[in-house]
Amino acid sequence: MLNDYFDTDRILVIAPLRVADDTWSREIEKWDHLKHLRISKVLGSATARRKALRAEADIYVINRENVEWLVREYGNMWPFGTVVIDELSSFKNHQSKRFRALRRVRPLMKRLIGLTGTPAPNGLIDLWPQVYLLDQGERLGKTITGYRDKYFVPGERDGHVVYKWHEKKEAEQRIYEAISDIVVSMKSEDWLELPERVDRTVSIILNPKARELYKKLERELLLPFQDADVVASTAAVLSNKLLQMASGAVYDEERGVKLIHDAKLDALEDIIEAANGKPVMVFYNFKHSLDRIQKRFPQAQVLRKGKDGNEDIRAWNNDEISLLCLHPKSAGHGLNLQESSCQTIVWYDQIWSLEEYQQANARLYRQGQTRRIVVLRLVAEGTMDEDAVDALERKATGQEALMQAVKARIEGCRVV
Repeated sequence: MLNDYFDTDRILVIAPLRVADDTWSREIEKWDHLKHLRISKVLGSATARRKALRAEADIYVINRENVEWLVREYGNMWPFGTVVIDELSSFKNHQSKRFRALRRVRPLMKRLIGLTGTPAPNGLIDLWPQVYLLDQGERLGKTITGYRDKYFVPGERDGHVVYKWHEKKEAEQRIYEAISDIVVSMKSEDWLELPERVDRTVSIILNPKARELYKKLERELLLPFQDADVVASTAAVLSNKLLQMASGAVYDEERGVKLIHDAKLDALEDIIEAANGKPVMVFYNFKHSLDRIQKRFPQAQVLRKGKDGNEDIRAWNNDEISLLCLHPKSAGHGLNLQESSCQTIVWYDQIWSLEEYQQANARLYRQGQTRRIVVLRLVAEGTMDEDAVDALERKATGQEALMQAVKARIEGCRVV
């Protein structure tokens, strides 16, 4: 578009912060046909961002948290004819400031391109904001209310607030047909020669004392301790506390940590030993899980922020880190961590978000991977861990249907 068709001039890429800071510039340097492209990183302080915007460049890369600032900075003088959103699903909330800001200047863009591997992590209700940014409401309607009224019926609610929508009969197929001309689904296995990926559940058996404590909190919503109790005041809090206990510890009312068991640490130790010296990647969800992992395994490192994090990525890809602990929210999008000799991903804590789960696994199992990858989920038997895994599998089934419905070969496909 830039140099062959002369179809655009200034291109803006919106990406997660670490991806904006590291991945785009590093990837361009890898490819001979892209090395001539000039990138300006619109990051850092307001002064640094303004300086980057004044620089002569082909591509300007900004983190999504600064989209609102950028729109205020330019207003109706928006200069970017083409906008690429790396991880379009991060704009799935129609009430978010970033969506509203981009919606304001969307008519000033000639083209918007969205990239995501998880377009509907929580169901088709997530699609409207993303498709609206593509076509300004042409296919799924100008408002979220109209979209809901046309394709969904209210489900579970709390008073006037509906927090679950159910699809109307044949709504799924109608939505797929409506967006089929502007979306392309390209699954990696269809286009890339990726090695085998094996997904396994590692069953964790709790000792009798830990199981009794788990059942007591589940039954009575209270675990009394001498210094501070563990209390689950709502269903959501209970779910979170039970997931914590399944992993071996739980926060009390004073944010102290009550130890419950070491079964997952023991399992992780066996996995690390079985890796025979090769690096292992571990995803955690709770801070106390990370603390306990680092205490048992002093070699465990986390991905730091900023330039230190970029150095960590380099060290990991050069096999200088043997055990890398990542949180799916901070390391779930865009990072290229596939150049190490790591073949093992471990999910120490279980999570509810399909988007975070799939994106996190894709840090290692992605283009450029040459080794067989094993994804291990440590699941405590008879606990909320099992419910979380089941929920993800149900969501995955729904999202796979969407991806298959819009799947197309590039030839003859019109993309706007």
